[in-house]
Amino acid sequence: MTSSPLTMTCMMLILMLTTFALYFFPHPLILIVIGFIPFALWGVVNFSFYIVLAFVVFSFFRIHEVFPFLEPLKLPLLLALAAIFIIFLRATISKNLHPYWCPQFTYLFLFFILVTIAIPFASNVAVAVKSWSGTYSKIILMTFIIAWMMRKEIHFITASRVFIFAGACVGLVALFNKFNNIGLVEGTRVTIGRNIGSLLGDPNDLALVLLYPMAFSIATFLEKSLSKFERLFSFTTFCILLYAILATQSRGGLLGFLAVVSLFAYNRVKSKVLLFSGGAISVMILFIVAGISERSSGGAAEEGIDESAMGRLYAWEAAWNMALDNPIIGVGISNFYYNYFEYSPHWDGMNHAVHSTWFGVLAESGFVGLTLFVSLIVSTLLMSLKMLKTVNDEHHTPGIRVALNAAPAGIIGFIISGTFLTQGFIWAIYLQVALVIALNRYLNSKKGVNATEKQ
Repeated sequence: MTSSPLTMTCMMLILMLTTFALYFFPHPLILIVIGFIPFALWGVVNFSFYIVLAFVVFSFFRIHEVFPFLEPLKLPLLLALAAIFIIFLRATISKNLHPYWCPQFTYLFLFFILVTIAIPFASNVAVAVKSWSGTYSKIILMTFIIAWMMRKEIHFITASRVFIFAGACVGLVALFNKFNNIGLVEGTRVTIGRNIGSLLGDPNDLALVLLYPMAFSIATFLEKSLSKFERLFSFTTFCILLYAILATQSRGGLLGFLAVVSLFAYNRVKSKVLLFSGGAISVMILFIVAGISERSSGGAAEEGIDESAMGRLYAWEAAWNMALDNPIIGVGISNFYYNYFEYSPHWDGMNHAVHSTWFGVLAESGFVGLTLFVSLIVSTLLMSLKMLKTVNDEHHTPGIRVALNAAPAGIIGFIISGTFLTQGFIWAIYLQVALVIALNRYLNSKKGVNATEKQ
């Protein structure tokens, strides 16, 4: 009986590691530790998707910053190393990664290449390199890997449940901080980990992270075939996420929430007059409940167009000027802030963030980059809406129906909230792109199986 290449490689690695360890650390306990390595490798190979998913969850939801006691464990780094090892094993030795291509990957790859080419021409090359190597390149790599690795129904079910649970954890910590006046911005806006420089230390970014699992919680609650416990947990998470988003007082977050809810309502409410009138009333109620008028920036105390809105308009004007001056490759990834002084006619003594996904991508990757980025999102949205039309297919299981309902809602929420939140080069949209591509691939494979069975 012949051994597989993966088995032979693992045996050689273990033998070399044993020899090396015993030579430098001649202690009997070393043999016990090494004895567990085959089991660890077996777990890594057989649960590879879940390790990659864990890395994505820690990176996007910033779990180690939400719960600082996890920080010393360096879990994101360990999961990243494990994910890289998995990719290497599955791509070169076991050869079961099964890569494929689609139009969305073309837009994504071209956009990534453009962003990469622009790095040497950025005004602050060090910042561009750090952003590209530290975060963005990993996001793009994982977008491909997640899409290629999500092949089974259990993968979509697990991803949905993990997103909901992670969202509940982040939401609960946000509410805890709100009730205890921890890390509040402007005295009223909730944040997480602001004292340690967390991404969630900005209320707008926190609202974005809270918004992503919203679609999954709604889709799960509305799926009547699921257990009462799962639906109850999803509804509870929905309430937590809603109150936490309200606590951020982020207008982009609130509009994104309304967009997500609106898609579910549009497909279920027959009277469109009732839907739109109810939606208009809901907008006013949410902005009142969120206390937007109480914000020190963008509140009712500011006459005319408030300071927050004017700041965005000035930033968008600066972004437009950057794109006009650098139409092909932009000013470089993460370089908007450092170019603000040069391109804004309204200098107030400090640089500002762009506070818009679309203008941010326009400024940092030019008109070509924005075209590719929008093409990626539009094509992904159209694909998700096409799949949504099959949601009542009798072959779909409850878990797949949850993913089908959540996918377009999440993208629409991103599109609306992206007008006010800077999300062009972070996890949210790329995670959704990977999910939609994988889901489409899964449905196509099921069609092939069903067609074969009918024959």
